Amino acid sequence: MTQLGNERIVGVDVSKDRLDLYDWDSKCPDSMANDIDAIDRWLDRFNLPVRFAMEPTNQYHIALAERAHARGHAVYLVDPHRLSHYRCGVGQRVKADPQDAQLLARYLAREGDDLAPWKPLSQGQQRFWRLLRRRATVVRARIQLQQSLAGLEALNSEVDALLERFNTLIRKMERALLSEARRLGWERDLDHAQRLHSGAFCFVGKPPLRSRLRCQAIPGIGPLSALALTAIFHQGTYRNADAFIAFMGMDVRVRQSGRWKGKSKLTKKGDPEVRRLLFNAAMQARRNPLWEPYYLALRERGFSTTAAFVALGRKLARVAFALLQKNADFDPKLHTAG
Repeated sequence: MTQLGNERIVGVDVSKDRLDLYDWDSKCPDSMANDIDAIDRWLDRFNLPVRFAMEPTNQYHIALAERAHARGHAVYLVDPHRLSHYRCGVGQRVKADPQDAQLLARYLAREGDDLAPWKPLSQGQQRFWRLLRRRATVVRARIQLQQSLAGLEALNSEVDALLERFNTLIRKMERALLSEARRLGWERDLDHAQRLHSGAFCFVGKPPLRSRLRCQAIPGIGPLSALALTAIFHQGTYRNADAFIAFMGMDVRVRQSGRWKGKSKLTKKGDPEVRRLLFNAAMQARRNPLWEPYYLALRERGFSTTAAFVALGRKLARVAFALLQKNADFDPKLHTAG
C-alpha cells in the first residue's frame, strides 16, 4: 500500500501470525506479519487518519488496534457473528482471510455511519475486567466441584476444606476488585453507597455526593453488581438507556413476520458475567417491597420465572444508568412497581 494522502478505509483480518489487509479505496490487498515492528512500519506509511475495521480475535488484534488508535486512527471492532450474517446477505460464498479483509472494509464503508469507534480501556480498567472475569471462572469451578462431590459422605471433611479454600480465594479477589475500584476513583461512591444501603428504605440523611455512582443504593444491587455497572458506564458513551442495555446484551431480539411471531431472546452481545450479576441482583430484588409488585405483575402476564428475573434485572440496570447519567441519588418514591 502506498502512502495515503486522504482518509482511507482498511479492512484487516487478524490471525495469530498474519494480518490480511484490504484498502477499500485503492482495491489493493496486502498482508504482513502480526508483530509489533511490522505493524509500526506499516502504520508509519499513513500520513492522515485512516478507519480500520477488524474482528476481535482473542488477543491477536490488540497490538494493531492500540497502535492505530494511538496514532489518531479510528478503529472499529466488528462482531464476528454480525459479519457472518453480512457475508450471507451480500452473497459472498468464499470464507478466507483475504476475502474477510475485503468484507470488513466493505462493511465499514457501507455501515460505518452507524458504528461507534473502539476506545481502549485504561490499564486500571483492564485489570478490573480481567479480575472480574477470573473471579467468575473460580465461582463456576467451585459450583461444579460442589455439585460433582455432593453425597460423598466419606470425603465430607476434605470437600468442605476444598470449598472453603475456594471461598477464601473468591473473597480475596473481591477485595482486590474493591481496591482496583478505589484506584480508579470509585472509592467515594462505593463507601457512600454502603452507608446508604443499610436497609430496604433506610436512608440516614442525604449528604452531598460529588461523584456519579449510586448503584449500590438501589435495593437488590450488591457490591459486585455495583462495580460491574460502574465499569460498564465508564467504558463507553451511551446515547440513552437503551444503548446502555444493548451494550450489556440485555436487549431483546424480536422476530416476527405477518402473523408469525418467533420467540424473543436476549441478544447477549455484552459481557456474560455482567448479565449473570444482574440476574442474581434481580433474584435478591424480587424479595424487596419496592420491586416485588413489578416482578409479580410480570408473572401474572405470563412471564416465566427466568424471563421475569431478566426483565427485573434490566429494570435495575435502567435505574442505575439514570442515577449515573443524572448524577442523582436513589429515591425509592420515584421508582414504583410500574
